[in-house]
Amino acid sequence: MLIAREYSTAAAARDALAGRLDRAFIPSLFDRIDWFESLHAHCFPHVPLRVLHTKQGDSEAWLFLLATGARRLSALANWYSFSWSPIFLGNPDEDTRRRLIEVMAGHLLTTSAHIDFYPVTDEAGLLLDAFRRAGWFAVRRPMGGRHILDLDGRDFATYWAARPSRLRNQVQRKARASRFAIDIRHDFTGALWRDYVTVHASSWKQPEPGLPFLRALAEREAAAGALRLGFARLNGQPVATQLWTVENGAALIHKLSHDRAFDGGSPGTLLSHAMFAHAIDTDRVQRIDYGTGDNAYKAEWMERREPLHRLDFFNPRFASTWLPAARTAISALVG
Repeated sequence: MLIAREYSTAAAARDALAGRLDRAFIPSLFDRIDWFESLHAHCFPHVPLRVLHTKQGDSEAWLFLLATGARRLSALANWYSFSWSPIFLGNPDEDTRRRLIEVMAGHLLTTSAHIDFYPVTDEAGLLLDAFRRAGWFAVRRPMGGRHILDLDGRDFATYWAARPSRLRNQVQRKARASRFAIDIRHDFTGALWRDYVTVHASSWKQPEPGLPFLRALAEREAAAGALRLGFARLNGQPVATQLWTVENGAALIHKLSHDRAFDGGSPGTLLSHAMFAHAIDTDRVQRIDYGTGDNAYKAEWMERREPLHRLDFFNPRFASTWLPAARTAISALVG
């Protein structure tokens, strides 16, 4: 008989995993125990953690969740997460994956009234099916997108020639008059991070609530050789910055910032040009992922949009969920 086990701390989950969600075994940054551990510690320190685990033979599934309210659960994810999904180990087939999730969904019926997962991509259909089989009322809603570039062996020159003429002309025009020096670093130092924070404080963005999380990410990825921290500088002063990570043939664009006082020179666009060139021709990546968000500028650099979904699950055993479930279902129908 399959059973679901629970862990209430990241440390307990890490001990139970015994290294199976470490970098050496998991190619995706967003599926590793150190990602979840750091995200919880820096961004949700006062929100109880619930980690579920089910195993069948050599196959297992893990769910990293937050107890966000009374009988309320959410995916352990936020705006830093490019995607969220169950994590499967042991290469289970589709039926086994569904069964593992169904067991955990049935376990959650005893304690939870409403669960939401976002941002979900590939596993949306599997999750909906498994939770419905377990007795949940499930609703899927499209919510934004994720912009991706697949290089398919192209070098930077070939990729760049296919960009919209408006973007290519802008870069050519601004580069001719540019006084910015481009600096792309693979290491992490306190001085580099102070430069990053300085640019962010002068950018168009709101104050960054997760700087400690981003610093921990940058330090961890630099130690693994995966950090790409780019700067555009004017006379040594940082005026634009980008935080990327690169590994396993893929580049992830985590954060971009620029000092608004230098908008006329487009240092952010020139830095993007250099970062893309470095990732494609030096790091030889085959995919670049711009993360969540449908900002118009992303479509100029990327070639494919992957829809993101929010999944809501309502426990019909609780009358308090009936009206919210109906409203959510109607919302999904009308878009």
